[in-house]
Amino acid sequence: MDDKHEQIELLERQTVSPGFWDDQDKAKQVQRQLGQLQDLVGTWKKNYSDLEDADLLLDMAVEEQDEDSFQDVVASLAGLRERIDMVELECMFTGEHDANNAILTIHAGAGGTEAQDWVSILMRMYLRWAEAKGFKTDILDLLPGDEAGVKNVAMLIKGKNAYGLLRSEIGIHRLVRISPFDSSGRRHTSFASAMVMPELDDSVHIEINDKDLRIDTYRSSGAGGQHVNKTDSAIRITHFPTGIVVQCQNERSQHSNKDMAMKMLMARLYELEREEKLRAQENLQGDKKDIAWGSQIRSYVLQPYRLIKDHRTGVEEGNVDAVLDGRLDDFIRAYLLWQK
Repeated sequence: MDDKHEQIELLERQTVSPGFWDDQDKAKQVQRQLGQLQDLVGTWKKNYSDLEDADLLLDMAVEEQDEDSFQDVVASLAGLRERIDMVELECMFTGEHDANNAILTIHAGAGGTEAQDWVSILMRMYLRWAEAKGFKTDILDLLPGDEAGVKNVAMLIKGKNAYGLLRSEIGIHRLVRISPFDSSGRRHTSFASAMVMPELDDSVHIEINDKDLRIDTYRSSGAGGQHVNKTDSAIRITHFPTGIVVQCQNERSQHSNKDMAMKMLMARLYELEREEKLRAQENLQGDKKDIAWGSQIRSYVLQPYRLIKDHRTGVEEGNVDAVLDGRLDDFIRAYLLWQK
């Protein structure tokens, strides 16, 4: 943790330097970063103190042959292990926006109705994962499938380090199973793509020319009560230079939907700019992979055997039901370590 203390000292010196508040956006960014580091160091200190307490209690339990105290130590260490695992993950978050909320979008790929049903399964998986983390979620936009499932969905996941955690999910997800939509009971392969972007705050400025935008209003679809069924409150924004299209329909107010759609557009443009810089620096291939064979980051096989495998890290999990119920932390941790 010595490097974290050094970073805190450096940031604290910046906050008292002359002219620190001249640039309000930069000052807020420094203060936010300082607060995150102080929270991290404070958590490590609390964990170390809890470990010392558990060690003392263990000595007493052994000396007095107290089984109840020994069980208390076991429970305390189990909880401590979970907290340490989470803090270790936080130490891997080095990206500028890792601490931000995340905008997660999922699109159906090859597979028709099967793929649209697969999107709905992935949506549930991420919502369950977020719920277990204590994160809040909002469905920003959802386009139902023609017969079943969902064609695409956009979600805002609000919580500490949501983007840092979920960026491990960017890519193509492949499902193999006996199709519930095939009367012959044949095995089908379906694909869906996940994109994750940070929700940007006011300190990040993305140049957007109003002349480059087309803003359309339309009637919200799906559940939403009488209000959304009677008013054109949903917003679709098209950015002509890039061809990016974003839309939001979760709010009752057209104004609120427009604000959220603009946030989504800014996040997409920011990610596009970041990817272009990476390609320039590392000479990466710029072609986007199809949502189909050979490009998946993770396979979810339900037939003829049951196994989920991440093709980047090699992590495998046989308890597919638990993963589809939101138990993703092993995959996320392995990805963050793999990136190092």
